[in-house]
Amino acid sequence: MLVKTYCAAVMGLEATTVTVEVSIAHGTNLHMSGLADTAVRESIDRIRAAFSNTGFRFPSADITINMAPADIRKEGSSYDLPLAMAILAASEMVNTDMLDGYMLVGEIGLDGRLQPIRGALPIAIKARADKFKGLIVPIQNVREAAVVNNLKVYGMESIVDVVRFLNGNPFEATFVDTRREFYEQQSHYDFDFSDVRGQENVKRALEVAAAGGHNLIMIGPPGSGKSMMAKRLPSILPPLSLSESLETTQIHSVAGKLSRDTSLISQRPFRSPHHTISQVALVGGGANPQPGEISLAHNGVLFCDELPEFNRSVLEVLRQPLEDRRITISRAKYSIDYPASFMFVASMNPCPCGYYGDPTHHCVCTPGQIQRYMNKISGPLLDRIDIHCEIQAVPFAQLSQMQPGEPSAVIRERVIKARQIQTERFSHLPLGGGREGGRIHCNAQMTERMLHEFAEPDAASLDMLRMAMERLKLSARAYSRILKVARTIADLAGSEKVESMHIAEAIGYRNLDRGDWAERGI
Repeated sequence: MLVKTYCAAVMGLEATTVTVEVSIAHGTNLHMSGLADTAVRESIDRIRAAFSNTGFRFPSADITINMAPADIRKEGSSYDLPLAMAILAASEMVNTDMLDGYMLVGEIGLDGRLQPIRGALPIAIKARADKFKGLIVPIQNVREAAVVNNLKVYGMESIVDVVRFLNGNPFEATFVDTRREFYEQQSHYDFDFSDVRGQENVKRALEVAAAGGHNLIMIGPPGSGKSMMAKRLPSILPPLSLSESLETTQIHSVAGKLSRDTSLISQRPFRSPHHTISQVALVGGGANPQPGEISLAHNGVLFCDELPEFNRSVLEVLRQPLEDRRITISRAKYSIDYPASFMFVASMNPCPCGYYGDPTHHCVCTPGQIQRYMNKISGPLLDRIDIHCEIQAVPFAQLSQMQPGEPSAVIRERVIKARQIQTERFSHLPLGGGREGGRIHCNAQMTERMLHEFAEPDAASLDMLRMAMERLKLSARAYSRILKVARTIADLAGSEKVESMHIAEAIGYRNLDRGDWAERGI
């Protein structure tokens, strides 16, 4: 008897419908085709044990299994459930009438219970696109998959529940109202800028960075609050839209980073990898391709603390994603695109001991050691960082003040207003106008042509820029960065034109471009 069930293979962020065909005839052999990996082939052993422990009989017959399309590699354990149901249906223990209308995914334990899988959200999106009546998933994945509207999602505890449902016993589809939770969770943050005493110039730089989506680096001695303020940056970023949240959730779903209680990611991601991270872990890939840290930070913040401690080859792979806001991973067997539109925020000490230029501590580093330390970060990478912010330790007088700093909610309102101005400015641009092939959402994404249209400096500003270019020996990329930051500063001030004072402040954020930086102190 020939039976077909349906599931999906996830490659990158996209799912492809897979048809599982099982044919049973007289004999004792088992054949599997369809480019299945080891985890899929091992599923027969798990299914056999699960049947024995739940009262079902594994057929003693010649079983032929095919997984189509055969040119797509099938990886992981999510194929256990459709294989098990196809074998039971071919053995006439499950009614075949309902199999055509449902997609099934799930790993099966030896006791017959269903275990969670990765990528339930893109699979649910594919099930809706292919007009299936419903999707059957492990109960742990039901909140994640139920985010997709116009699709009935059934969360099952074990294969016994699935068999009862396919044999016609009533079972209520799981409906999760995620939108209310989504908006409630957006206003809650664990960190707030009201905890920060002093550092007004750094908070201003972070506000400008948040308003325009600019990359930023903070440089200062240990204990000056670099990491503390970086962790509070998401609290002043504009809230995620539903489309951004869905895209972000999809990436984390594929990576297996969603908890059982999570339906939609409601806050912008904040990823802070350790400096020992490898290139593959940062950009993604591997034998079974997975998104890396730069994709997990999509629509959020990637924070690299102690930037010079990272392997230089690891840092250099950031250059292309910072420009294109996408990462293409090409290997012999696959080529996958992952989105990587993130704010890059970094921090570093000014020298190996950390106290170069600090008025309260003596630096023990030689000029050569300081120069070698700074040279660990390449010029092209620094060019891609819009804002360079110097930071000093907070004096005791400010640190001991009981009066809290400006709360994140107040700063966030100014950032949102600036972003609204940018949204209106770029709304007339056609889809595909950005480097990543989508809409332009903030000033940091502007192309050179847009700079001439929206950030053209006046004569006085142009003279100021010319002097800065000659004195600091800035590159053409740094010139563009200054104009983008100046445009954001003008938006925060509510100014339609980029004026001299906006240009002057933007130039002040290029401190690491100064040729005498390692000689003058900070």
